[in-house]
Amino acid sequence: MTNDKPLVLVDGSSYLFRAFHALPPLSTGDGRPTGAVRGVIGMLRRLAKDYEGSPIAVVFDAKGKTFRDRMYAEYKANRPPMPDDLRAQIAPVHDIIRAMGLPLLIIEDVEADDVIGTLAAQATRDRREVVISTSDKDMAQLVSDHVTLVNTMSDTKMDRSGVKEKFGVAPEQIVDYLALIGDTVDNIPGVPKVGPKTAAKWLVEYGDLEGVMAHASEIGGKVGENLVASLDFLPLSKQLTTIKCDVDLDVGIDDLVPTPPDVASLRDLFESLEFKAWSEELGKPAAAQSGEPVESATASTFETLLDVAALRAWVKTIGAAKRCAFDVHASGSDYMSARIVGFGLAVDGRAAYVPCGHDYPGAPDQLSLDEVLQALGPLLEDASIAKIGHDVKYDMNVLARHGIELAGIGFDTMLESYVIDSVASRHTLDGLAERYLGRKPLSLEEVAGKGSKQLSFNEVSVEQAASYGAQEADATLRLHGALWPN
Repeated sequence: MTNDKPLVLVDGSSYLFRAFHALPPLSTGDGRPTGAVRGVIGMLRRLAKDYEGSPIAVVFDAKGKTFRDRMYAEYKANRPPMPDDLRAQIAPVHDIIRAMGLPLLIIEDVEADDVIGTLAAQATRDRREVVISTSDKDMAQLVSDHVTLVNTMSDTKMDRSGVKEKFGVAPEQIVDYLALIGDTVDNIPGVPKVGPKTAAKWLVEYGDLEGVMAHASEIGGKVGENLVASLDFLPLSKQLTTIKCDVDLDVGIDDLVPTPPDVASLRDLFESLEFKAWSEELGKPAAAQSGEPVESATASTFETLLDVAALRAWVKTIGAAKRCAFDVHASGSDYMSARIVGFGLAVDGRAAYVPCGHDYPGAPDQLSLDEVLQALGPLLEDASIAKIGHDVKYDMNVLARHGIELAGIGFDTMLESYVIDSVASRHTLDGLAERYLGRKPLSLEEVAGKGSKQLSFNEVSVEQAASYGAQEADATLRLHGALWPN
């Protein structure tokens, strides 16, 4: 393994808990929970793009107790049992990570933090750059000249100066800081009534925990009394909050080499969990490729437009074609309050999605809405370019609220369907595509869920939204050709 790319160590347990609690619940048609799986895998996919070429290893806590429980019987005693919906998603997450070809480490008797700390220490000794992806504040004690933290949930990075800015102390003082403030989640008492500001103040003044303890009698007030009363327990608090960096591992940093992904297993897992967009990225299985061609509702190519240059190139293409299918994707069905999240675009044989408002934790960088409207606005207001949509009234009203007066409305496939067959029970795009084109694009329920668990479109992953938005625009264009040939 070469040393020109940083080693990326992922706190999988942190990912899993944060995704479960931060993201809306999703489930398969038969009721299996999938929201945390989607969140974790989505963050890993983004991490792989952000650190292309870097080896990535994912570390999870093992089942059962650890050496800290032997040190302190009340360690984590107040934690409630893991929710069944979360427990059910652990195995699928592990299976997908293995199928992705990423090293997966689960070491008994220690926590994921300790495994990551040990690997980071090995890399530091080799002067190897390390990126630790976590949202756990305890990991700040590992930050050094060679170790940086990233949080994919909040899209933030933390180096030595970042630790000082956030906590008021240096990385070397974080263990003492944690010992003083305690941890209610892990049931580590700390000093009663001592919060982050007081702990940081003491450590700046006295240097370390031992210095604070040595001067305890000089600190007045109730907080000083609490410190004196806590002196006997503080050394144990420090032991409990210290990440172990010498775990006896069977693997070292040179063993953390990714293997080629198992595409067949990934496809089966994505299909089973109904992650349709990710499954489609992998293409058809060999058996399907060797049989009769299966028509798709997508264009021959579709793009996700993430920079202004790509968007302007599409505007130029549409201007030359003099017509396009388009769709506004917004955060809700009420056009009086919905905010624009993205645009689907299609010209003959090509489709694209322009994300500009997906704001779920870990969402990739996107163009701002102002940038998108500045590029698309003149085209949308150009009456010489025909726009084809489905339920254009909704799009027109959402755009009007954002200062765009839609012009050049050529056709509305929902109205075309009504004119052709006014007594038809459904005039939805996916229903019409299946009826007239013999193929069905992704439905909103497939990417956002349904009922009370349905995501707002801004919470749908950019990857899934791109597949859905591009398919909708392309299906609209093809459907118009079938309903109203000219």
